[in-house]
Amino acid sequence: MAYIPLIGRLTLREYFAVFFGFVFLGIEMLVRLVITIILPRPVVNWFYRRSRTLYKFARNPVDKNRDSHHDPARVTRIRTAADFGELCSIWGYEFEEHVMLTKDGYLLGLHRLCTPHGAQRAPIGSQINQPVVYLHHGLLMNSEIWICLTSPNRALPFVLVDLGFDVWLGNNRGNKYSKKSIRHDPNSKEFWNYSMDDFAWHDIPDSINYVLDVTRAKSLSYIGFSQGSAQAFAALSIHPQLNPKVNVFIALAPAMSPTGLAAPVVDGLMKASPTLMYLIFGRKAILSSTPFWNNIIYPPLFTNGIDKCLDFLFNWKSANITTEQKSAAYSHLYSFTSTKSVVHWFQIMRCGRFIMYDDDGLEVSVSHRRDGSRVSSGPTAYCPARFPTKNISSPIVLLYGDSDSLVDIKLMSKQLPANCKAIPLEGYEHLDVIWGKSVEEDVIPKVLEILIRHCESSPRVDMHVRNSSRKWEEEISTNISSSD
Repeated sequence: MAYIPLIGRLTLREYFAVFFGFVFLGIEMLVRLVITIILPRPVVNWFYRRSRTLYKFARNPVDKNRDSHHDPARVTRIRTAADFGELCSIWGYEFEEHVMLTKDGYLLGLHRLCTPHGAQRAPIGSQINQPVVYLHHGLLMNSEIWICLTSPNRALPFVLVDLGFDVWLGNNRGNKYSKKSIRHDPNSKEFWNYSMDDFAWHDIPDSINYVLDVTRAKSLSYIGFSQGSAQAFAALSIHPQLNPKVNVFIALAPAMSPTGLAAPVVDGLMKASPTLMYLIFGRKAILSSTPFWNNIIYPPLFTNGIDKCLDFLFNWKSANITTEQKSAAYSHLYSFTSTKSVVHWFQIMRCGRFIMYDDDGLEVSVSHRRDGSRVSSGPTAYCPARFPTKNISSPIVLLYGDSDSLVDIKLMSKQLPANCKAIPLEGYEHLDVIWGKSVEEDVIPKVLEILIRHCESSPRVDMHVRNSSRKWEEEISTNISSSD
């Protein structure tokens, strides 16, 4: 299609994609309205039972990804756990819940694990003088994603606290544990008027400072998953004073400048203007109906639906995650975030740069080749500001799956400083890095070795590593050496 202002912005195929996107969302909204408002509960339960029958009729009888060693009752308890506390209680871990106020008025929930399994619980808010580790979740997630695993030795926070680390887990504004502000009502558009810029200016630095204030530690180790790593890239790049407070930054399945999505519908929406995105999804929370569908659809059918969506959007096959782990974790996969934060990612994908939110929404002078590579089409009079990621001085280690469609490691390396080290995980996709069936062998040992090399020394951690993880240390050394 020849370029015509407004009309020529998209190709004919992309206009069809946008049209069917509108149709799908309209049908979804109508069905949800009918079921939640008009239909009585017995009818809703009937839909649940019919979805169960449909699943049994349509499913493949041979499930090669099933793990017979998992306890079905425990998998159900993890899937139906209402919050972070219930997930901890399944495995017998004590936790603390903290609330932190950002400088712009949002109340963020923080979770702390500082008592090893079976040990006497430390007083709430106590200073335990152990190395501090801070973990942050990805897009449309919350802190539950780190511990909704079907075995505790595969849950990174549980492994870390048992080895003597003081573990903290953060949450973004607007999600399940941070849906409060002293300035805006959560039902207002103003509350949801935030993007990654706000995560970088406030959520990450304010959370880190709060943790250091409580623990009285000089620095902490930061572990970010997906967007949790992007938020740290952004925060460390614009807050030079934050870098000495982070002794090492471990980016799991790091996100910075994804090349794009596999789905033509979403790809068409991505290339459209932010105005169109806001018209479809509104200016508050995006995909807010997801918890509703989680409750009404038979769990295995819901799991299969999520698998199909991940394959459709990102070409992820999820073969490294067991069926039981999917059933347990997928119900904790979604949490609220703003439409604006998703639009921000689409802007980053469209222009191929790790930029701040573009309020003007102008076209960026970057075009896409058919192979997915990006090339500049010439100078322009305007360009959104980039996050100056080369200014980061904290040590950076990237742990990424070599089958992850969202990670362009070559492009990422060009945008990061020389103190960055990349370690590939063979055969891993995006979610595999936290939920994969072999993370206790492929991921956690590498994370531990990196932490021990960089974090503040601790006799207690050293003792645990010597007495409980000698075999791991040998495997870690081999894995790191083979990745160098």
